Amino acid sequence: MTTENLDYLLVIISCTLIAMMLPLLYRAVVGPTTIDRMIGVNIIGTKTTILLLLIGLLFHRIDMFIDLALTYALLNFIASLAAARLLERVGSEHDLDITPEIEEASS
Repeated sequence: MTTENLDYLLVIISCTLIAMMLPLLYRAVVGPTTIDRMIGVNIIGTKTTILLLLIGLLFHRIDMFIDLALTYALLNFIASLAAARLLERVGSEHDLDITPEIEEASS
């Protein structure tokens, strides 16, 4: 496989990855619960990390982009932990039930 074919393949994979992020963006904005929004944003962050690595391969600068991807992944992890802790604290202060209710089917 030549480098030109590999570049086309990386562009196709990157575009597919971006297309896979669009439903998650909808879930992050419209999500029925706060937990759904947090999960959507977290998955978008994970896919963005992979996208950064693909861009690094495309520009033949993987050494620079791997540092960016690791930093972005670490910030995404810290932000998701902070958001979960904040949601837990706000939920306990206001006596909110943050777990979704599961309706039992009557048989």
